[in-house]
Amino acid sequence: MSLTDTMNQLNHLITNLSKDLTKAYRGNKAAAQRVRTGTIKLEKVAKVFRKESVTAERTGKFKKKPKEKSKSVKRKKR
Repeated sequence: MSLTDTMNQLNHLITNLSKDLTKAYRGNKAAAQRVRTGTIKLEKVAKVFRKESVTAERTGKFKKKPKEKSKSVKRKKR
């Protein structure tokens, strides 16, 4: 699995957990069960993400983009 796929999977899991948490808070027992199982899946995917992101950093595939330098405008002296 690639880092991008793992990130998309994490995002999907978190979105679903957020929706089910709202439902569970209102008393929906099925949603509470989905949250419990979802947190187990989230833990597993998070561990995979951690391994992949560390590997990507070491190999240079996960570099920060350099900041663009802003061009300063010189003002004319009066």
